[in-house]
Amino acid sequence: MAELSPLQLSCGVVRYRPRQVCGYFTLRVQIHGLRKLSIQVQGGDRIGLIWAGSEGLIMRCRRFLFALKTIRDCIFSRRAQAVLGLAAMFLVIGLEACRDTAQPASPVTITLLDPGWLDQEFIAWRMHEEDEFTRETGIRVKDLPAPETAIDQLALWRKLLQNPTDAPDVFAIDVIWPALTAEYSLDLSPYLADTTGDFPMLAANDTVNGKLLSMPYHADAGLLFYRTDLLREYGYRAPPSTWDELERMAARIQKGERSKGKKDFWGYVWEGAASEALTCNALEWQASEGGGRIIDNDKTITVNNPATIRAWQRAAGWIGSISPPSVTAYREWDALNVWRSGNAAFMRNWPTSYVTSENSGINGRFGASLLPAGRAGHTATLGGASLSVYRNSRHAKEATALVRFLCRRDVELARASATSQPPVMPDLYTVPEVLGARPHFAELERILEHGVAVRPSTITGSNYAQVSAAYFNAVHSVLKKEKGASEAVADLEKELVRITGFPAHSPASESASDDKRLNHGN
Repeated sequence: MAELSPLQLSCGVVRYRPRQVCGYFTLRVQIHGLRKLSIQVQGGDRIGLIWAGSEGLIMRCRRFLFALKTIRDCIFSRRAQAVLGLAAMFLVIGLEACRDTAQPASPVTITLLDPGWLDQEFIAWRMHEEDEFTRETGIRVKDLPAPETAIDQLALWRKLLQNPTDAPDVFAIDVIWPALTAEYSLDLSPYLADTTGDFPMLAANDTVNGKLLSMPYHADAGLLFYRTDLLREYGYRAPPSTWDELERMAARIQKGERSKGKKDFWGYVWEGAASEALTCNALEWQASEGGGRIIDNDKTITVNNPATIRAWQRAAGWIGSISPPSVTAYREWDALNVWRSGNAAFMRNWPTSYVTSENSGINGRFGASLLPAGRAGHTATLGGASLSVYRNSRHAKEATALVRFLCRRDVELARASATSQPPVMPDLYTVPEVLGARPHFAELERILEHGVAVRPSTITGSNYAQVSAAYFNAVHSVLKKEKGASEAVADLEKELVRITGFPAHSPASESASDDKRLNHGN
């Protein structure tokens, strides 16, 4: 009898190669499901197939007439039959084990496009979250680069989303974008419909035509940052509560610090470049004075009113007085750099500036509070981001899992404590570990619940980018002293009518001569 080689078991396949049985041939045994066994015998010009299943033993032979006798004589010796029996037994018993020990498929990698806050602290924390997600799910995340400004970001998003080859699986959107990116977004309602724990206005903002097209990721609202050490030095017990107080305190502290030789010190820095950041700042000035939200919910253009004119004039008066002339070119990072260098008493910026300021020379010497109030009270422009899934993603299941993870309560809680990024769940603002690290969250929650100014992105839909550009260019022309506030507002009103087709309402109880009467250096 021929000497038999060991059986080789590999995921449902047994290969048996006797060295000398009626010539050289190969025996292959394979399980098909759990109820059928096939055996293929091949050697020289002899090929045979044997099927053992619920229907009994079946033989098929090809390329020779005497195959049955050959296979019988060469294969079905007692020893060979014993080997085949053992092979079948090993296959049935070991099939599940084979499945368990099989090489796993390559892990899925999904792409994420989220500009976030582009400093090392936040980048490091994002990597931490992504690593934790990979540990939990086995899914890998690849971050895609993004520009800094909202306008440049939106242009890139549109370019990528229009090309399925380049489109990210998950992409973060600004609170003003849901309508602009709706056609590219997967309806998340069947997968992530529970937003009951989020701020209601954020969930409503992410719902377009009854579809939840993104999940609230983090909230934002403008804050006033102030130097606690300088307030104490100059005899102030609290930050300014009104714009009038801000002007007086900023001027006094600026004068005192410059007398010490700090020629580059300024009272107040903010974002004055012709950009979306200026829309946010100017809307805060306007709304706090009672000037409304540019376009009302009933689609009436209301920007041309005395409160708006008064607010813009006030801001124009800061330039060269308590704010540097170059502030008209400042974006968020420009203002933050001046502030972190210790060359400003006050700064308007987003809450994420808190942890960035902690990693600077003014750590331990600053605080944050509500923006000053105007005649209509305190307000702040609503900011923040949500996460959407590309509707044609090849990995929609994995992409949805990432969104669910990043918006999970425990993940948001850790993120708020570590990075000062405001969560979207109101109850997290009262958690002691969060308040201990971020005391300004108490006031921030109050403004998010009751005092935010909302940009008219939902009302204007795909026209919002043009609406915002018209608005911040009009404000910028006043800051640069190219136009008076009344003229700029009147021209803006006409431009908004042209862009949107909405009607205008102008409660012009004050005339253009107000430019002179209310002029603060304009």
